[in-house]
Amino acid sequence: MKNLITLFIAGLALMFATFASAAGIEDMTDTERAAFRAEVRAYLLDNPEVILEAIQVLEERQAQQAAVTDLDLVQQNYDALVNDGFSFVGGNPDGAITIVEFSDYRCPYCKRAYTEVMALLEENDDVRFVLKEFPILGPDSTLASQAAISVLVNQGPELYEKFHDALMTYNGPINRESLDRIAADVGVDVQKMDDHMDDDLVNQIIASNRALAQTMQITGTPTFIIGPEMLRGYAPQATMQEFVDRARQHLQQ
Repeated sequence: MKNLITLFIAGLALMFATFASAAGIEDMTDTERAAFRAEVRAYLLDNPEVILEAIQVLEERQAQQAAVTDLDLVQQNYDALVNDGFSFVGGNPDGAITIVEFSDYRCPYCKRAYTEVMALLEENDDVRFVLKEFPILGPDSTLASQAAISVLVNQGPELYEKFHDALMTYNGPINRESLDRIAADVGVDVQKMDDHMDDDLVNQIIASNRALAQTMQITGTPTFIIGPEMLRGYAPQATMQEFVDRARQHLQQ
């Protein structure tokens, strides 16, 4: 409701600005200006659908501006996104197209997107997948990322991938006990994982991902960078495939 009210007010402002510009309101006398405003009010009351049209135009303009801003952000930070030297790289490591995902293990939309992303990678053998741990949903999210990064840094990408996959398909509470149990089930050295979860390097990686997300104006998960574009929030495989296809076309230009 709050967003609708904001857009409604913005739509009125846009309509008034348009009418005022066309009528040259700055050159009117006070009497003429009052009459003009009364005329605009009467018109809008008689034609309320015009306000909805103005809101639609405003939304389209905002979406276009956001898309341009996202393109600039990706371009300016591309190397940090795709080649940070510490994030897990899956899919085809030599793929021409890179997908980057900012993800949180407690995010239900990340879990929903997980199967979509896996299917996308299966069907596109030229896609490189970079996974950035981005815990934003409280201490349990941070704990899970610390465990996962500990595995990645100290036990390698293969065990990390198994542990990550298990966490993304797990729907219970996240705590030390559940993390240890899941880790043991996939072959992780649990003691080694636990001993290094709070290492400086682990926390530095999380801090680096958070700083990059702030620079990218990313506040939610999942968020994807697919080629030169940014996709904010969950999207079905078909939508992500459209982004991949556009990334291929971009490479061919």
